[in-house]
Amino acid sequence: MVLETHFQKCKDNVTTTVTQSKVTRPTVVRKKFAKPPVKVACLACRASRTRCDGQVPCSNCLGKKRKCSYLPSKRGGPRKKKRASISAEGIVPQDDAHSSTVTPAAPGFEESSGMFGQIDGLSVPGAGLRSLDFPSEVHSMFADLFIPNDAGHPPAQMEPTPSPSNISTQSLVRTYGSEHDILNAHYDFIHHYFPILPPRVAPSSPDRPLEAVGSYSESPTEEPILLYRPRSPLSLALSAVLALVPHPGDLEPSSPSSVIRRRTYAHAFAQMANASIETDCELHASSTDPAQALSSERPLINRESFHPHSPVELEPILALLILSVYEYTQRGNLLKMRYRAGQALAIALDMSLHSLGEEYDEFAEARRRAWWMTYYCVLQGSIVSTTPLAIVANDPQFVTPYPRFAADPDGWAVLMQAQQVLVSATQFIIDLNKCISTRTHIPYIYERMQQLDTWASSTLAQSNLLPIIPPSMNSGDGIEFITAQSIRSISRIKLSSAQIKIHRFRAFSDIPIFIKKHCDLTAANANNMTTCNSAKNSRVQNGISDIQCSCSGLEPFQQSSSEYTPSSASSASSDYQSISQYSFTSGFPFSIQHSAKVCLRAALLISRMFPSLPIPQPMMDECKSQQGMALQSSNQLPRTMPSFACCLMQGSYAMLMIFYKARVEKQLSPDYGAKATPSDRLIEELRQGLERIIAAVTNYATAFEALDGMRDEIEGAYQTAFPQP
Repeated sequence: MVLETHFQKCKDNVTTTVTQSKVTRPTVVRKKFAKPPVKVACLACRASRTRCDGQVPCSNCLGKKRKCSYLPSKRGGPRKKKRASISAEGIVPQDDAHSSTVTPAAPGFEESSGMFGQIDGLSVPGAGLRSLDFPSEVHSMFADLFIPNDAGHPPAQMEPTPSPSNISTQSLVRTYGSEHDILNAHYDFIHHYFPILPPRVAPSSPDRPLEAVGSYSESPTEEPILLYRPRSPLSLALSAVLALVPHPGDLEPSSPSSVIRRRTYAHAFAQMANASIETDCELHASSTDPAQALSSERPLINRESFHPHSPVELEPILALLILSVYEYTQRGNLLKMRYRAGQALAIALDMSLHSLGEEYDEFAEARRRAWWMTYYCVLQGSIVSTTPLAIVANDPQFVTPYPRFAADPDGWAVLMQAQQVLVSATQFIIDLNKCISTRTHIPYIYERMQQLDTWASSTLAQSNLLPIIPPSMNSGDGIEFITAQSIRSISRIKLSSAQIKIHRFRAFSDIPIFIKKHCDLTAANANNMTTCNSAKNSRVQNGISDIQCSCSGLEPFQQSSSEYTPSSASSASSDYQSISQYSFTSGFPFSIQHSAKVCLRAALLISRMFPSLPIPQPMMDECKSQQGMALQSSNQLPRTMPSFACCLMQGSYAMLMIFYKARVEKQLSPDYGAKATPSDRLIEELRQGLERIIAAVTNYATAFEALDGMRDEIEGAYQTAFPQP
């Protein structure tokens, strides 16, 4: 209470000071709103970026004689205010869009700029991720102090925490009673998507999560009491992820009580894993004799190894890799994701895992997987945050041979090359943004785009070459065969995402709304260059970060909502004609049509590859009840370790942008209103692709809370584009 009172006083003082500094004459400090914002705005007001009064119909829709419809929230609880003020041209309120029972209003594309803004935000780094590291009250308290009103996109919404009174003591969490059971669960739920360990040694055994868990003393946020505490940092980190998978005996896994209990257990395991990593990596003599400690060998860890063919000294590295993905997909913390991967890299380099030879002993495969998965995670941190790499991707010192799948000898090479292509495409986005902003090094962009396109296409063709070695399903290679297939699918997802990043600027550079929002290209002429530079300097002074992909919203769009309607086709055409005269848009090595086709094929491939990833199918104990077996059905169990979930957003963005172009083209066509056109068939294919992506991210969000926001962002844009009849 004292802390909250102090924060409130500080906030009130800041608000009063800012208000008085702007006005010279005496004035009364007003509240942010005469009335508080409504919990849910109608879809039409959201699309037009207009404040809604929450009535049915609302006053805005009533005045414009349009259909008024709502998509209610399923998260529960009132919304907290995120901004000091919201004007008609301000930020779109990010209300919930996860519902299948209410029919949304059809915007009819009369508010095209609003819909474009809803689509465009999907490509921002970390788009849709919901952070769990700060309470929503504290986040909203400081949002006005650190986030400028013209930041271009609203902050991510955060899940309200259920109150302790809502926590049921009957909800179960997936925990295990031995290291063997945790290792077995790793192969059931994690290994297919994140193969940090060698293949199974022991045969697969039934999945046996404990039927009871510890209890809370008073608050659900306190550390839970565990019936079994894993011994290794790796088993602790794995337990953090496994705790997020619903327990087979939980009758309501999506209820707030189950979600908050899984969250609390998972975070407790993650914190214990971090503490265990520190213990394993500590130089024991550093406190008494630092010189002797630094000159001696690493201390031996007196503990039985978690996996028989993986040395115990690798376990801190592997635990950090698991925690890196946990921070991204569960906590929504990109900074900690990169930090954990960086810690693993430092330890791996210190152990010289990057320079291993061709020798092959019982630990060789484990060391190779530890190094290349560390490399993979370091690159992934740069990809999801669109930041420069901390290492050289093709460093000649990285000579450790690739690991090997017995059923697919080239699988690891394809995955690592796909990761390199994707991180290079991400660097291309950063370079493109800088070159457009400074109007320099434009020929380099053309050349680099062509090189990356060739590289991505050839690697994608290589990923489609299936191995000729048949799987032996009666041996341990059968499990690795499924993992190898999964790795191939993940590689195709990454390569498709790279193709979208390479081509998306060119593919959509014929859309006036797009070109106006990106890098101020409409001001890129001799007469307006001063205005462009002053606007850029203003954004820097306001604290807007330049570390974004080129498709992020740089400033709120304030165009008339009638743009791209038949009545304004001439004005849009003339506007684009002035843009196309700028030399930058005419020198690309690919046409707009070619780049759009590349983005379309890549996005549809992403939508097909995610559903092809295997669903966990743990072996059931024969003594399980029929009810428990029903709860363990494939539709209930989520896939795990979606470190590449940003590819879902890229695919959705590309499909929605192409839908936008197809719909506008259809409306401007002289045959508008025909029963069946090529545009109709394309739009239907895009609708099916988006539905597949929504189903995939919904499956992930069953376990990983940070991905709830991704699902809501994609589904909200889908509902706007494809309103139910």
